Amino acid sequence: MTEKYINPFTDFGFKKLFGEEATKDLLLDFLNAVLHDDEGIITSLEFSKNEHLGKMELDRKVVFDIYCTNERGEKFIVEMQKARQTYFKDRSLFYATFPIQEQAITGNWDFKLKAVYSISILDFLLEEKSEEDAYFHKIKLIDTVTKKVFSNKLTFVYIEMPKFDKAKEDLTNQFEKWLFLLKHLPRLQNLPIKMQEKIFKKVMNVAELAKLNREERAAYEYSLKNYRDLQNVKDTYFSEGKLEGKLEGKLEGKLEGKLEGKLEGKLEGKLEGKLEGKLEGILEGKLEIAINARKQGLPMDVIVAITQLTEKELKKIFEDKGL
Repeated sequence: MTEKYINPFTDFGFKKLFGEEATKDLLLDFLNAVLHDDEGIITSLEFSKNEHLGKMELDRKVVFDIYCTNERGEKFIVEMQKARQTYFKDRSLFYATFPIQEQAITGNWDFKLKAVYSISILDFLLEEKSEEDAYFHKIKLIDTVTKKVFSNKLTFVYIEMPKFDKAKEDLTNQFEKWLFLLKHLPRLQNLPIKMQEKIFKKVMNVAELAKLNREERAAYEYSLKNYRDLQNVKDTYFSEGKLEGKLEGKLEGKLEGKLEGKLEGKLEGKLEGKLEGKLEGILEGKLEIAINARKQGLPMDVIVAITQLTEKELKKIFEDKGL
């Protein structure tokens, strides 16, 4: 089926829906759907400069997907994360310090802070081997003894989109409607009956590919290509991992069992040869994945995670390839 609407998991699509003045009402509705249970209703938003200069050489520039401030002066970082990083939670903590630090003023200051919210929409699982069904996580600073919130000035929200599998007939609130739309937008032809609301009709209008001008369409196609390349890298990693595990288990089992017989030498040579050849093929696949990921500009820790090669090995590979 030909896609009729933009993919919101692309950089272009995400910012087209949530990062423009003309669509600020969409971002406002989404944030209220995510946070209203605890934080109250947000009535207005202003986009802030989404680029910050870090103090360290390794992170001189921090760029948020979307960074905005509400009428109470509270700060919101909203990001679409497409690939797992080894220290993703640490990254979230680190980036959240910038909206906190920028509140410092010169002269006398009593350290009173406005709340900061970091909202990450994840196109992957927060924990690689997670068996929990929960797709929504809200993290605050709490007292581990009393279980009471110690401070409400820093909140992290993680939404694991792969776990959200509600059908359109089962949607019960605005938050679920937003997640359904984000997950299925490129494949939709029309809005579900339960979502015939003004705000979602505007989403469909903004996201319609036929309404993009030539420059926007070119930017979207480039962004979509990058997204698909990244998906291919991730899919290849998972398929290679499964193949490697199966192959090693099968061949090691056969080798171990049959080597006890009289044909030990013959079987050992044959099976070890097969295993060596297969594993060499897997290694070549990992090298190709690593090189493609490097060309896509993925961080080193992401490439380490998807290839399971060490950083030292990857640096040698990239050096040899002139990357």
